[in-house]
Amino acid sequence: MAALNPIAFRFGPLEIHWYAICIVTGMVLAVWLAIKEAPRKGMTSDDIMDFILLAFPIAILGARLYYVVFQWFYYSQHPDEIIAIWNGGIAIYGALLAGALVLLVFSYRRKINAYDFLDIAAPGVMLAQSFGRWGNFFNQEAYGKAVAQLNYLPKFIRDQMYIEGSYRVPTFLYESLWNLLGFAIIISLRHRQGLLKRGEVAWFYLVWYGCGRFVIEGLRTDSLMLGSLRVSQWLSLVLVILGLVMTYYGRKKAGQPDYQQVKN
Repeated sequence: MAALNPIAFRFGPLEIHWYAICIVTGMVLAVWLAIKEAPRKGMTSDDIMDFILLAFPIAILGARLYYVVFQWFYYSQHPDEIIAIWNGGIAIYGALLAGALVLLVFSYRRKINAYDFLDIAAPGVMLAQSFGRWGNFFNQEAYGKAVAQLNYLPKFIRDQMYIEGSYRVPTFLYESLWNLLGFAIIISLRHRQGLLKRGEVAWFYLVWYGCGRFVIEGLRTDSLMLGSLRVSQWLSLVLVILGLVMTYYGRKKAGQPDYQQVKN
């Protein structure tokens, strides 16, 4: 059975990869959602677009740098492939770390509450991650161990998950669906009067994504180990703990405005 071509289109020497299409589609949806939500928090579409234009290239750079650093044994032998991001090989944790740093600086300079910005961004990030994982599908990466069959999946996914002579656990799909479910939950809850405090949309994202990634990462076969756990599992634990701690202290803080309060 033939795998899908990772190249979607060719225009002369220019190649457009499905991986890039998935990433960009997710980003566009995330930006659209943020722009729709921004007025509730006293922000404008210009605030969102200015941040995206600054943060997106830095986040991509952070995602690639993170991946290369933890795969340095390979890239030290193939330095010409370090910039070959079109072949896959970006790490969402690198993007999140880089994006968070940009957000802190941007919020400070624009005098915008960083928690408000995080609450606006978090659902879109979750949706973008759901779409982005399908880039791994086209590149036949981010999969799990060999299994005898995948009859519970549609044929086009089964065929693409036939790698190196065996069917593989489609961990990309598990994470995509987990993020999509988390997105649906937080979208349905975030505007309920008095339910969520400032920052809790973002903290929900940290806990939800961290829990799912911890379990799913344990099913993968291409992860870097650090002691008894994979690097991404350790980072997932940090996200979950941070999200729970921030929620706890946010709830204890007297006079905390709820999520729907727009700043003056």
